[in-house]
Amino acid sequence: MTRALVAALALGLIAIAARAETEEHHPAHDYPTAARADYVIGCLAANGFSHDLLEKCSCGIDTIADMMSYDDYEKAETILSMQQGVHGPQADIFRHTPIAIEEIDRLHRAEAEVNLRCR
Repeated sequence: MTRALVAALALGLIAIAARAETEEHHPAHDYPTAARADYVIGCLAANGFSHDLLEKCSCGIDTIADMMSYDDYEKAETILSMQQGVHGPQADIFRHTPIAIEEIDRLHRAEAEVNLRCR
């Protein structure tokens, strides 16, 4: 990793912690700090590193935490990961079962809310 990337990630984590301490609104569900940081770092890596984007990514995980318990979020993320990594007949359980569809739909609704709240 370059020094700039490491510095950006460190600043991002500091901003997440500062926002959590100063923000009046607290998400309905508590997520582990590592899960929050992982989401924000992934969001920044996928979209570019900027202060405005840091705010949007932090808002994104807060919005998801408002709408889903951490257990449900973790289930949906696991299902998505398995959908991408498993092929053949075994993959059907992660694509076509009512539970998988429900969990992914719940995450997609939360992500749609992120797009509305976090501009």
